[in-house]
Amino acid sequence: MLRIDDITYSIAGHRLLDGASATIPEGHKVGIVGRNGTGKTTLFRLIRGELALEGGAISLPARARIGGVAQEVPGNEVSLLDTVLSFDVERTELLEQSTSETDGAKIAEIQTRLADIDAWSAEARASAILKGLGFTDEEQHMPCSAFSGGWRMRVALAGVLFAAPDLLLLDEPTNYLDLEGALWLETYLARYPHTVLIISHDRGLLNRAVGAILHLEDRKLTLYQGGYDKFAETRAARLAAAQSEARKQEQRRAHLQSYVDRFRYKADKARQAQARLKALARMQPISAPQEAALRRFSFPAPEELSPPILRLEGAAVGYDGAAVLSRLDLRIDQDDRIALLGRNGEGKSTLSKLLAGKLDVIEGRVHKAAKLRVGYFAQHQVDELHLDETPLDHIRRLRPLETPARLRARLAGFGIGAEQAETLVQNLSGGQKARLSLMLATVDAPHMLILDEPTNHLDIESREALVEALTDYSGAIILVSHDMHLLGLVADRLWLVNGGRVVPFEGDLEGYRAMLLGGQDVDKPAQPKPVKPKKPSREAVLKLRQDVRKCEERIEKLHEMERKVADKLADPKVYDDIHAVTEWQKKYTEIENGLALAEQLWLEAQERLEAVEG
Repeated sequence: MLRIDDITYSIAGHRLLDGASATIPEGHKVGIVGRNGTGKTTLFRLIRGELALEGGAISLPARARIGGVAQEVPGNEVSLLDTVLSFDVERTELLEQSTSETDGAKIAEIQTRLADIDAWSAEARASAILKGLGFTDEEQHMPCSAFSGGWRMRVALAGVLFAAPDLLLLDEPTNYLDLEGALWLETYLARYPHTVLIISHDRGLLNRAVGAILHLEDRKLTLYQGGYDKFAETRAARLAAAQSEARKQEQRRAHLQSYVDRFRYKADKARQAQARLKALARMQPISAPQEAALRRFSFPAPEELSPPILRLEGAAVGYDGAAVLSRLDLRIDQDDRIALLGRNGEGKSTLSKLLAGKLDVIEGRVHKAAKLRVGYFAQHQVDELHLDETPLDHIRRLRPLETPARLRARLAGFGIGAEQAETLVQNLSGGQKARLSLMLATVDAPHMLILDEPTNHLDIESREALVEALTDYSGAIILVSHDMHLLGLVADRLWLVNGGRVVPFEGDLEGYRAMLLGGQDVDKPAQPKPVKPKKPSREAVLKLRQDVRKCEERIEKLHEMERKVADKLADPKVYDDIHAVTEWQKKYTEIENGLALAEQLWLEAQERLEAVEG
C-alpha cells in the first residue's frame, strides 16, 4: 500500500503540494490527472525519493520495488531482447552465479530460486512484451543502436514491464506509442499484478486501464473511484454544488452587509448590526475548485474549393527510389475527416508527407486543386522550433507586415497569452510549444490539415479544445493519432495503411480495436470461408440474445462487487488487520480475473449474435 500523508513541496518558492494526502491500496491501478504544471511529475519524483519533502511523509511496504521509465535505453550493440532481460536484476545475477558457483548446496539454492521467479520462461515473456510494443521477432535480435530514440523509449518501457516492480510509475507512456501499441498497453496494464500509477491525458487509457483517478488540483490530492469519465461526471457534480453554495453564501453575505450598512449607526439597531458584522467575519469563503480554462484553438477558415481537392492515380511513394507505398488510388474532398490506421513502420507518416507535398511520387500522378493550401503538423516540428526566439518572433517571420496587435491576436487564438508571446521557446512547456507549432501550421488557412500525433504534450482540457476546433474547421483533416477519443470524435472515414497499400477500413474504431486485441493480424486478415450461409431459426436467435443478456448481467454484478471491494480497500481502517487485508485483496484479484473472462465471453456472444442478425 502507498500512503501519502500531508505532504508539502515547493519549487522556487512556488507551492505545488500543500498538505496533500492519499492512500493507494496494493494492486490498484490509478490514473493521475491535473493541469500541466500542477506537479504530477514532481509527485513521482517525491515517491521515488529523488526529491526531499518539506513536510509530511510517503510510505511504502518494506523492500517494495519501484519502477518507471526515466530515459531511453543506450544506443549500444546489445540486442533488444537481451536489454529487456537485463531489467530483471535478480535473474541476471542468479544466472551469473550459476555459471561460477561450485558448491553443490548453493547451486541447488540458486536453481530453486530461478525456478521460483520463473526464470526459464523469461525470454518468451520479454519477447511477448516487445512484440506488443511493435517489435518484430527479427527486430528483437537487432542491436539497440539500430533504433531511434523514440523506439529505444519503447525498449525501456518493455524492460520496466518485464521487471514487474511492486509499484509501477508511468509518465505519459503513450506519447511514444502508436495506436496499436497504446491499445496493447491498456490491456497489459489492466492485468498487471501489482500497483500502477499512470500520469496520462489519454482518456481511452484512463477509462479502460485504471480503476481510480487521483486528481491533483489546488495543491491537494483527491481520489475518485472509477475511470476518467466517471471522475469527470463526479467532479462536475461537485463543481456545480460548490458553485451553488458559493452563490448562496454570497447572497447571504450581501444581505448581512446591507443590514450593517443601513443600521450600524442607529442606536436601536447597533447591537444587531454588530452581531451581523461578527457573523460576516466568521464566514469562511466558499470557492469553487480551481477550474482549468478551456484554452481554445482558432483555426482560420479557408475558402471552399471544388471537389476533389486532391487525387492520387496509381501513385507510389518512398525513399531513394524504393517504394514504401504503391498502387495508391485515393481521393480527398474538403469535407473529409480521415484517420490513418496501421502499425508503426507501415507508411502512415510517408503517406502524410506525400499528401503534404513534402515527398514526390516515384510513379503515378497526383492531381491537386489549383489553389490548394496544405497545413502539416508532425511531432518532430515541435523540436525544430527556434529555442532562442519567442513565439512573436516565429509568427513575425511569416507575417512581417502585420501589426504587433494582430500577431498577438493570432497567438491568443491558440491559447498563447501575452506573457508567453514574449517568452523564449526554450522556456515554454511542451503543450505551449505544440500550440505554437499548430498555429504556424495553420496560419495560411489551409484547405487540408494533416496532423501527425497532435495531442502529445497537450493536457485533457487542451485536447477537448482541439476536438472542438477540428469539429468547426471547414477543411479536410488527415489524422494520425494514438488517442482513440480524438479519433472517435473527429474522424468519419478510416484508411488502413498496411502491406504497402492504403485501403478503406470496413468497420469502426471499436472494431479495429477488437481485431487487434483479439490477436488478428492486420497483415493477414481472416478470410471468410466460401460456404452458403443458412438462415438461423427464430429460437436460435432468441437463445443468442439470451446469452448476451446473461453475460451483461454477469458483468454488471461483477462491477458492483468490484466497486464494493474497492471501497473497502480504500478505507484505511481495514489495514489494521493484515489478515483481513489479504482476504480483501485476494477477493479483488478474483473479481478482476472474473471480469476479464466475463467480458471475453460477452464479446464472443455478441459476435455470434451479430453474425446471425447480419
